[in-house]
Amino acid sequence: MSFSLVTPSLHYLPSYIAALRKGWLPNNMRQQSAIEELERIERDAQGYIDWLDSRNAQGEVIPLPDGTFVPRLPGFRQWMWDGEFCGSIALRWQAGSNELPDFCLGHVGYSVVPWKQRLGYATQALKLLLPMAREQDLAYLVISTQPENTASQKVILNNGGQFLDAIKPPVFYGHGEEWRYRLELMR
Repeated sequence: MSFSLVTPSLHYLPSYIAALRKGWLPNNMRQQSAIEELERIERDAQGYIDWLDSRNAQGEVIPLPDGTFVPRLPGFRQWMWDGEFCGSIALRWQAGSNELPDFCLGHVGYSVVPWKQRLGYATQALKLLLPMAREQDLAYLVISTQPENTASQKVILNNGGQFLDAIKPPVFYGHGEEWRYRLELMR
């Protein structure tokens, strides 16, 4: 089966639910994220699918790891698919600017289910996301990772990212340092 990014839909939702139930976390910064998403799906599956695409920043505020809330940024998710759900990649931005607010460490977030890691899926997903980022009139992407996350660093470097800097993220993230990379979006 070939690999692709798919727009979340009810058709793909059962495979996504199975990954959540198997222990995959859609947000590794928040341990309760799988439970929250399962509850949201159970309440309104189509509403959940619609919530994943918020290019106009519609919807409720977003909880941060420390329990505070921030305004939702424009963005959307795509699901990694090889015949079944294998991960998620998200793009977010600030309308009219390439800059991000200090509570957002990067334009892109991705996660591959543990049983499909080391297959190159995150690298392929980022490559497939780049044209979608260009459609949002972004000149570049900033992607951050923890210094010990060499797998994520390889994903970024394999897609042309360059090391930008090391930063101390806001305290609510609860860890020491993030490495930021910049990936130019050639027009």
